[in-house]
Amino acid sequence: MSNVPAPVREVEEQPPMDDDQVIERVCAGEIELFEVVMRRYNQRIYRTVRSILRDDDEAVDVMQEAYLNAYSHLRDFSGRARFSTWLTRIAVHEAFARLRRRRRLEPLEDSDSEDLMTAQSPGPDDRASDGELRQFLEEAVDTLPEAFRTTFMLRAVEHLSVAETAEVLGIPEETVKTRHHRARERLQNALTERVGEALPQLFGFHRPRCDKVVAFVLSRIREQGLQAGAPFGAGA
Repeated sequence: MSNVPAPVREVEEQPPMDDDQVIERVCAGEIELFEVVMRRYNQRIYRTVRSILRDDDEAVDVMQEAYLNAYSHLRDFSGRARFSTWLTRIAVHEAFARLRRRRRLEPLEDSDSEDLMTAQSPGPDDRASDGELRQFLEEAVDTLPEAFRTTFMLRAVEHLSVAETAEVLGIPEETVKTRHHRARERLQNALTERVGEALPQLFGFHRPRCDKVVAFVLSRIREQGLQAGAPFGAGA
C-alpha cells in the first residue's frame, strides 16, 4: 500500500449533517467535508470489501480507490438510492475487479459445504475471552464461499435490509435471503447464538486505520487538484 501522510485532523460536524447535505457542500467546493462520509462509512466499506478479498491490505487499497472513484462521480449521484448504498456498490465493484485480476471467479459449489465447527472450533480454553472468540468467528466467516460471505457480512454484521443488500450486490431479494440462510447454516446455529454481542465487532476498522485512509484519499484529491464529480486527472 502506498505511503500516506500523517493523519488529518478530524472534521467536526456542527450541527451534524445528513449525507445529502455533506455531498452538496463537497460538490460546492468544501473538499475537506468528504472526510465526514469516509469516516461515517469506513467500517461498512472495509467489512464489505474484505469479505470479498479476504486480505486486510488489499481491502484497504480497494477502499481508497473506491472513495476516489466515488468522489470523482459525486455529481452522478442522483439520490435515487441512499448514498451509503451507492458508495457500497462502488466498493463492491472495485473489490470484484481486483478479485478478477487475481483469479477467475470460481462457481459456487454445494460440495464446498465443510463442517466449520469441526474444522475450526478451538477448545474451551481457547474461547475464554471475547477477543479469542472474535478471532474464531472471523476465521469461520472467512471460510464461507465468497457469495455467502459477502451477503452474511452485509445482512448479519452491517444489518442492511434485504432490499439494500440486493441493491448493493445486484441480485434478487430472494437470492439474498437464500444466501444468508445458507451462510447461517454453515456457521451453524450454535455459532450464531454464541456470537451474541460480538458480531458488531467483527473485522473492526479502528481509528488509526481510519485516519490513514482519510489522509490518503484527501491527499490524492489535493495532489491531483480533483474537483468533486470530475474524472481522475482533471484539474481544478
